[in-house]
Amino acid sequence: MSDLNTLKPDPGATHKTKRLGRGPGSGRQKTAGRGNKGMWSRSGSSQKRGFEGGQMPLHRRMPKRGFTNAVFKKHFSTVNVGDLGKFEKGSKIGPEELVAAGIIRSLKKNGLRILGDGEIDRALTVSAHYFTEGAKQKITKAGGTCEVIRP
Repeated sequence: MSDLNTLKPDPGATHKTKRLGRGPGSGRQKTAGRGNKGMWSRSGSSQKRGFEGGQMPLHRRMPKRGFTNAVFKKHFSTVNVGDLGKFEKGSKIGPEELVAAGIIRSLKKNGLRILGDGEIDRALTVSAHYFTEGAKQKITKAGGTCEVIRP
């Protein structure tokens, strides 16, 4: 078994890089394999993705379809019921407490939503802007209460 300090690629797996433009003795002199003149012989030559030599590119030839409502999408801070197990029995939990505990980074634009993933085994008073049905059931089943904060 080899040590980390003795690792090296298998023979033939790597090749020396060609040193271009190093004079007549190198075998790759003058134009250095780039040919004569033209765009690709110059430094800094590149093309945008999808460029088709001046022809109208495919992504512009295709018709635009569909509808997006992304501008009006609502952004929630989400917390699963299973994450509330970090708090002690009987504690009152709201957005500020979740930020302080590091469960969410910050309260997003449309508020806090409690989701029903995971299990809870203690009675907690949870305040949030929205609860899923599964989350409500699990919190009340454990003896806790759900308080809806109006946005």
